[in-house]
Amino acid sequence: MNSEYLVRIAGTGVAVPEGVVTAAELDARLGLPVGEVLRVTGVAKRHTAVRETASLLAAQAVGSALADAGMCWNEIDCLVCASATMDQALPYNAAMVLAELKEFTHRVTTLDVGASCLSFLQALDLMSSAISTGRHANVVIVSADISTFTTGYRNLRENGIFGDGAAAVVLRRGDGASRIHAVRSVTLPEGVEFCQIRSGGTRYHRRGFPEHSEALFEMRGRQLYALVARELPGFVEALLADAGVKSTDLALMIPHQASRQALDHVAKLLGFDNGRMVDVFGEFGNQVGASLPTALHFAIHRHGLQRRQKALLLGTGAGVSIGGIVFTY
Repeated sequence: MNSEYLVRIAGTGVAVPEGVVTAAELDARLGLPVGEVLRVTGVAKRHTAVRETASLLAAQAVGSALADAGMCWNEIDCLVCASATMDQALPYNAAMVLAELKEFTHRVTTLDVGASCLSFLQALDLMSSAISTGRHANVVIVSADISTFTTGYRNLRENGIFGDGAAAVVLRRGDGASRIHAVRSVTLPEGVEFCQIRSGGTRYHRRGFPEHSEALFEMRGRQLYALVARELPGFVEALLADAGVKSTDLALMIPHQASRQALDHVAKLLGFDNGRMVDVFGEFGNQVGASLPTALHFAIHRHGLQRRQKALLLGTGAGVSIGGIVFTY
């Protein structure tokens, strides 16, 4: 779907908790041979929250993104929280984040966008439209997830890949070349049970499960991988056609850091295995909703994405959903 928006990514920022768990430490904790965790997961280390909350990390990332953009909080008129996890059932995440921004007293519109690991991409689409129509002028989108509390590391292949963190982006009206060329997303409901946490809502309320047996993350990794691998090439082909670009026109592909296997496969499948793919998985693991904006931050600050260069944001999430955005930075 061709969805050109005249918007500009003005600044980005990231924040991670102080706690770090290395692959070597997990080897020792689980009684495994040296190097086994790294071999299975591809994650050398991951940040894990000890005292931090997701809203605290989000506030830190927002401050960093504003500084990177050279802007002050008083210029912002909307704060969007695009995360897969939440600090509390109520109130919603963005209100919690705003409360953490204690020195920022200017009041703004706040809202959440929830689409699992695709939350940031969907928020970027929606707020780009809002900016293009004049509904908002300057928007901060922040994703912050603490997912390690739901994972059991003994199931390394499915649970040993996760890390905690936050990332924020300041979005404003474009001043020329910067724009979004095309956005596309699709949900494949046949995979709705492939990636889930059952409790937390009304279907599996905690009162009915005192042992919290339904509160841990579950993933059918092989089925999820097969479904996405089947659908992804056609999806990307259609997205690039919508944008009127070829893959060779793209300076970088910026993917959700789903897993080592997924990143390696998508790089080869789409022809980005020549250094044009942003890969921070070994350093941070899968940070769920925060993963994609974290990769975007490092695309700019480590991989050297330049103004007027085109790039592809690409992700998948529970649902199962696939989404992508072609943009000029």
